Amino acid sequence: MDPMANDSSTPTQIDLYWRPGCGFCSSLRGQLDKLGIERVEHNIWDEPAKASIVRQHANGNETVPTVVVGGVGMVNPSPRELAAHLAANAPHLLPADFEEPQPNAVGRALGKIFG
Repeated sequence: MDPMANDSSTPTQIDLYWRPGCGFCSSLRGQLDKLGIERVEHNIWDEPAKASIVRQHANGNETVPTVVVGGVGMVNPSPRELAAHLAANAPHLLPADFEEPQPNAVGRALGKIFG
């Protein structure tokens, strides 16, 4: 028996809140597609009640993309930040063959500068 099957605190999905015309949303959605990370998407313009969830996690603002996993909200996360959160807190939501995204040349340079 799966020990996590009856745990109500175990996240069951990734919720991604977005809106049309948002370049950051399009970028994150595309990168998550490439990584094979499945999620439930909510267009806050089509579902105004969902905008209140975003405001709860974004200091009262409707900043998108906002990702919520098990009650933890991340405002405009990078795919790397989201993957790290999932690996630590909800690895069952990652694809079986998941490989952590590697930083590009700019990310590597910034990592050397800022540690």
